[in-house]
Amino acid sequence: MILALDVGNSQIFGGLIEESATGAKILFRFRKNSKGGSSSDEYGLFLKQILRENGFDPANVKKIAICTVVPDVMHSLKGACQKYFDLVPFVLQAGVKTGLKIRYKNPLEVGADRIANSIAATARYPGKNLIIIDLGTATTFCALTKDKDYLGGSIIAGLKISMEALESKTAKLPSVEIVAPETALGKATIESIQMGLFYGHLGAMKEIVSRITQEVFAGERPFIIGTGGFSRLFEKSKIFDTEIPDLVLFGLYDALGLNAE
Repeated sequence: MILALDVGNSQIFGGLIEESATGAKILFRFRKNSKGGSSSDEYGLFLKQILRENGFDPANVKKIAICTVVPDVMHSLKGACQKYFDLVPFVLQAGVKTGLKIRYKNPLEVGADRIANSIAATARYPGKNLIIIDLGTATTFCALTKDKDYLGGSIIAGLKISMEALESKTAKLPSVEIVAPETALGKATIESIQMGLFYGHLGAMKEIVSRITQEVFAGERPFIIGTGGFSRLFEKSKIFDTEIPDLVLFGLYDALGLNAE
């Protein structure tokens, strides 16, 4: 089995992947707060415990794959893998094989999570122009051609960051649950914030997708993939052609295969 870890700005998103003749299957998923940092022992004990509590033997983990946009955690996380699993993890970083042609001005600036998403997307939807929208701490947009050219994208503040900004920078606006409301008109402060967050984000996504489609793909609509923790909020909005919450984990699995030797 393969343990895949996506270390984001606010959370570690992990999954245990089983290999089979028909492809990868994610057996279970978990999340851990990544803020504040942890020691190698804390990471190692957590990973072993979360596996055992879900009925899996840590000894059956044969490979570990990591991508991160938080470099400070890598030393501790690598140490945890070596000490508690006796494994040197594969890290998705500059110099490894991705199968992509990165057309960014500085390819090193592209986040490893965005590369993982792109690897998985191009493997699952070959021959298609793609836009990947990842709704996490930030909401990111990645544009790829049918020839696996990674062209670039956009980044906006995520839903939670937007909500926290309203709470911290105003005197009377409270923290609210982030939901998908049925209407755009709120009759109370909490409803108004919820509706503004949701429909404001939806409008931003539609505008960015429209502009990328016109500027990059000459008006030919690309295949749009939604992923990330908040992507399911927008299922009914029909902005995505498909929604794959675990895209980054599949990308780590695919990257591990590309670099197997």
